[in-house]
Amino acid sequence: MTDQIRVRFAPAPTGYLHVGSARSALFNWLYARHTGGIFVLRIEDTNAELKQQEFIDAIVEPLQWLGLDWDEGPYFQSERTHLYLEAIDQLVADGKAYFCTLTREQIDALCEERGLPNGYHGFSRDLGLPDSDDAVVRFRTPDTGATVIDDAIRGRVEFENEHLEDFVIRRSDKSPVFLVANAVDDADMGITHVVRGEDLLNTTPKVQLLWQALGYGQAPQYAHLPLLVNEQRKKLSKRRDDVSLGDFRAKGYLPEAMLNHLALLGWGPDDEVEIRPIAEIIEQFDLADVNKGSAFFDTKKLDHINGEYVRKQSPEQFLADVAPFVESPDTPWPAENYSAETFALLAPEVQSRVAVHSEAPNFVDWVFADEVTYDEKSWNKGIVKAKLVPEILAEVLAKFETCTWEPDAIKEAVFAVGEELGAKSQVPVRVAVTGRNFGIPLWDALAAMDREKVLARLRAAQGRL
Repeated sequence: MTDQIRVRFAPAPTGYLHVGSARSALFNWLYARHTGGIFVLRIEDTNAELKQQEFIDAIVEPLQWLGLDWDEGPYFQSERTHLYLEAIDQLVADGKAYFCTLTREQIDALCEERGLPNGYHGFSRDLGLPDSDDAVVRFRTPDTGATVIDDAIRGRVEFENEHLEDFVIRRSDKSPVFLVANAVDDADMGITHVVRGEDLLNTTPKVQLLWQALGYGQAPQYAHLPLLVNEQRKKLSKRRDDVSLGDFRAKGYLPEAMLNHLALLGWGPDDEVEIRPIAEIIEQFDLADVNKGSAFFDTKKLDHINGEYVRKQSPEQFLADVAPFVESPDTPWPAENYSAETFALLAPEVQSRVAVHSEAPNFVDWVFADEVTYDEKSWNKGIVKAKLVPEILAEVLAKFETCTWEPDAIKEAVFAVGEELGAKSQVPVRVAVTGRNFGIPLWDALAAMDREKVLARLRAAQGRL
C-alpha cells in the first residue's frame, strides 16, 4: 500500500458509456483530485471479443468530453493475461484452487441426485484432477466464517462464506475471469480505494478472498455508490431509459452541466448550492458524504442545470455549439431558406430559452419554413376563442402592406390595431404567423422575414377561420 490515494476507473467495453459508469468515473476522479491522489484508467477487456478500437473509443472519448483526465493508463487487461494466469497457477500450487471438469448439466444432475439446492457444492474439490482441455479452475472458498467488507459508504457488510460457492477463476478456454484480474491489477497498481457501483458489491467478497489467498496484504478501501434509478424508482435500463452518455452529448448537453448533475447523484454540498464550478465541487467532495440510498437520475433537473450553463455561454460560443443543430439536414425547413445572419440576430432570445442546444430549431422553425404548422391548442385559444380576430387580422394586413419593414414599425402597427379595436392584437398575429402562442419576441424575426411571406400567413389564417 502507499500513502498516496490511488483510485481506478475500470469499465468493461460495451459500445457506450452508461451514465452510471460516468458517475463512477467522476466520483473516482473527484476523490483523486480532492486528495491530491492518482486517477488510473483501466479497461477490463479480458473478453477478447471486446478488444475493438470502437469499443475503447466509446469509453475514452466520453471521458475526454467530460474533462475527466487520467494520470495513468489506459491499461488493458487483455495485455496482462500472463499475470493473471501466473496468479491462478500459484493458487492451484498452494491448494487454494483446483481443476473441475463438470458441465452445468452435470452439476444440476448431481444436485438433483443428492437432494441439494441448485448450484455448485464443491463436487471436484478433493478429486485431485489434473488440468485438461475441458477443465476450469475453481477457487476453494472457506467453509466457515465470514468475509467482511468495511465499505466507506455502506459501512460493515458481511458475507457468510458458506453461501459462497467455489467460483470459477479460469475458464475451460484457459482465459482468466475478471475477478482474478481485478485482484492482481489492484495489487500491482497500488490501488488504495475502489469506488464503483452498488451492483458490483456481490463480487467484492470473492475479490477479497482472492486478495487474501494471494498474500497481497491490506486490501483497498471499498466504496459502493448508490444505485441510479429512474422516475419510477427502477434501476436505469438501456431498454427503457436514456442512459448513454454519448446520446446526451449528441442532443447538445454541455459537459460542465452533465458533470454538475452527475456529482449530485448520491452526494451534495453542505451549503446546498447545487449549480457550481467543478473546482468548487472538487474542494467540497468527500466519499464520507455520499448517501446510501438510491439516486434519482432526473432528466428534468439535468435540463434545468444545463439551461443555466447555456445562459452563461458567450454569444460566440452559443452560436458555435448550436450551429450543428440549426444547420443540420434534419431541420424542419428547406436548407436553402436558412440564413446564418438571421439566426445570429435571433440567437440571444433563443439562448435565453433553450435547455439544450438541440431545442434551438424549435424556436426559429417558423422563420425559415415555407409554411406554418398550427398548434391546435394555440389556434383555439389565440384565434378561435379570442375577441375580434377577423378584424385584427384584416387591419394588421392592411398596415403591414404599407408600413416600414423594420422591427419598431412592425410592433407599432400591431399595437395600434389593438388600441383601435380595444382588443389584444399581438397573440392572434403571433399564432397566425408562427403557428403557436409562445416563443421568441416577434418583431426582429418578422423584420428578418420576407414581407410577402408574412402577409401570406396572415391571409392563410383568415382563410382557415
